[in-house]
Amino acid sequence: MKRKVLKVIDGETVFPPPIWMMRQAGRHLPEYRATRKNAGGFLDLCYSPDFAVEVTLQPIRRYGFDAAILFSDILVVPHVLGRDLRFEEGRGPLMTPITTQEINDLEINGAALKLEAVYETVRRLRKELPEETTLLGFCGAPWTVATYMIAGHGTPDQAPARLFAYQHPEAFEKLLMDLAEVSAEYLIRQYEAGADALQIFDSWSGVLDEDCFERFCIKPVRYIVDKVRAVHPEARIIGFPKGAGTLYTDYREKTGVNMLGLDWSVPYSFAKTLQKQGAVQGNLDPLRLVAGGKALDEGVDRILDNLGQGPLVFNLGHGITPQAPIDHVHQMINRIRSRG
Repeated sequence: MKRKVLKVIDGETVFPPPIWMMRQAGRHLPEYRATRKNAGGFLDLCYSPDFAVEVTLQPIRRYGFDAAILFSDILVVPHVLGRDLRFEEGRGPLMTPITTQEINDLEINGAALKLEAVYETVRRLRKELPEETTLLGFCGAPWTVATYMIAGHGTPDQAPARLFAYQHPEAFEKLLMDLAEVSAEYLIRQYEAGADALQIFDSWSGVLDEDCFERFCIKPVRYIVDKVRAVHPEARIIGFPKGAGTLYTDYREKTGVNMLGLDWSVPYSFAKTLQKQGAVQGNLDPLRLVAGGKALDEGVDRILDNLGQGPLVFNLGHGITPQAPIDHVHQMINRIRSRG
């Protein structure tokens, strides 16, 4: 049996489209909050297969989504490279900003082997998930991961990373390619553990000019895709360069990803053009899910009316927010599936 999400990634049209949500296992669920409390720290949640399996399965049990995405975090890669990492409530991830010398001293050999707990989580999930449910592995794109390593935290326009890249181009390129090397091995091992497809999150690609987008987003992601496919030519890979705008076209062509994740700012006319080149995923504004009612129904209907006749995986244009009511998620799912 070929799972629905995989059919779409391969270019088939499935209607109503399969559904999952970025950050679907997260703070909008009371069962997630309870599990996180029991786990202790956030990294304990990520690195414990028992807890990580549980929170990955929670939205599948509650909503019956067509895909489950491994519960982890994009910053586990710098963590296994020896960078300190902590999560504070209300502040998100915090790290000590990396220096040029520390970049030169990074030891990447064997780093992905330190994430065995994640691969064990993937193995268990593939056994416990319903047969029809696609299991997605993932990593953060090197540019987005690097922004946190350089600033030490998230910033609105990633000015610290952009400035660092201009002032220290050689060190910055080394950092990106080191992250690409470890991330590729990380994805290969997730795939071998049982992930059906792999998503690369580039949450901060939208802050770059065209030249930097080519060098910082496209080049390292192309390296990851090529390295994964050198080992597993059949591997399906989803790219999500949030905020890429018209550069979405270049991103698909030059990285070689199978499916494009679209943020909510992508116009439907442009999304249709992108869809003619291959499968797309997205792109409901997460705040429509918070609002519910007519705003949610209209957002769902417009996506289905514009993109439903081609290969589409229905998703949000970014992650679900903690304040999104569970009833509104059910409203969205019912609206989509009632169109069948």
